[in-house]
Amino acid sequence: MKINHKIRTQLRLQNILFLVLLLSIIGLLGWLSQRYSYQADWTANHRNTLSEASVKLLQRMPGPIHITAFARDSELLPTRHKIHELIDRYEHNKPDIMLHFVDPNTDPDRVRSEGISVNGELIVEYQGRREHIKNLSEETLTNTLQRLLRSGQQKIVFITGHGERKPDGKANQDYNLFIKGLASKGIKASSLSLNDNPEIPADTSVLVIASPQVDYLPGEVNILLNYLKKGGNLLWLHDPGSLHGLDRLAKSLGISFVPGTIVDPTTQMLGISDPSFALVTGYGHHPVVQDFTYMTIYPRAAGLQHFEINHWKASVLLQTVARSWSETSKLEGSIAFDKGSDTPGPLTIGFALTRPQPKTNKTNKKQDAKEKNQRVIVLGDGDFISNTYLGNQGNQDLGYNIVNWLSHDDNFISIPSTTAPDTELVLEKRTWSLLGLVFLIVLPMILLSSGIVIWLKRRKR
Repeated sequence: MKINHKIRTQLRLQNILFLVLLLSIIGLLGWLSQRYSYQADWTANHRNTLSEASVKLLQRMPGPIHITAFARDSELLPTRHKIHELIDRYEHNKPDIMLHFVDPNTDPDRVRSEGISVNGELIVEYQGRREHIKNLSEETLTNTLQRLLRSGQQKIVFITGHGERKPDGKANQDYNLFIKGLASKGIKASSLSLNDNPEIPADTSVLVIASPQVDYLPGEVNILLNYLKKGGNLLWLHDPGSLHGLDRLAKSLGISFVPGTIVDPTTQMLGISDPSFALVTGYGHHPVVQDFTYMTIYPRAAGLQHFEINHWKASVLLQTVARSWSETSKLEGSIAFDKGSDTPGPLTIGFALTRPQPKTNKTNKKQDAKEKNQRVIVLGDGDFISNTYLGNQGNQDLGYNIVNWLSHDDNFISIPSTTAPDTELVLEKRTWSLLGLVFLIVLPMILLSSGIVIWLKRRKR
């Protein structure tokens, strides 16, 4: 085919037009990349993306965050790269995070003055407060930011001396794991004996009564009632059975307990053979459980009822399914609902109570008006945040929400806990030996044998 001048001109124009369009598209893509930012994480567990908890926390932190990283500037040590990689995820959601590196080798005086002890240690500063991080991960950084965001130190006090669950105890029924989680978020816990202290400390954010086993003395109950009279916040965790001398406390709150233990037949469909376990998947309309979608589990729970008294306004937090009931007989053998003695469901397991602060309580004038109310939560179960059951479903997050609401830290209520995804494969020594045998000896021998057989066959041809 002969190409004349006209065809040659058309080809040149096509090439020029193609080049112009290509450059225009490249320029447009460059402009879009500067104006808009989009990332996609297709890894398992989205391990290269911040968790929902971290993103929500950053959205509630106005103002810049300053991070100083003390890490050696060395290509042999990937410390700086790892720090950059993690902080970049936070900067994607909050651009005013300022990261600054300091080389300990070139500035030893600052290292000593700041008390730096390990390579890669961070100092995080926010609104005049600062904290050190030695083991950097998303979980530790987010918890540090959460502690810095809190306006003041929250302190929850556990009553002791009546067989209550211990906040620092490591037994199955105690709360050691839950308290450790609270401590990482800036909430301190302590114990208090009413025999040694005739008055609840004034700096108590939340007072906790956790499943007593021995009766309270009348004078001890008076201390609790006086605490409520002054506007204190209370978390009362009650297991089925005796009130152990706290009848007057229940009456002052307008709470009565349904006789028996809640039985939930739906637990059998989930493989739970113990009939005393109750499941909750639907929640009331309250800030504690707003947008809360996790299932929670309550071993040996009691139902609650509320009647109006002392200006308390009650809101339902937790309610069992309609098929459940409160069983008054022993949970042995075949269990069935008895119309004569049992109470049918749905049953309320938890109430949130509020009322205006009593006039005797001297509130801070600078306190936000919406926080000027007294808060109490009564639950018919103390096991759900114990060491044994804390990790089940949404128990831990619900426990954190309860403490945050009672201590007036409403900004933290809907922030779920964050844990690092498990990316490690843990195998027994025997399994490692078997894998080594297969991949280092068996497979190479098979490949070698196959190669020899093929070579011999070809040689005979």
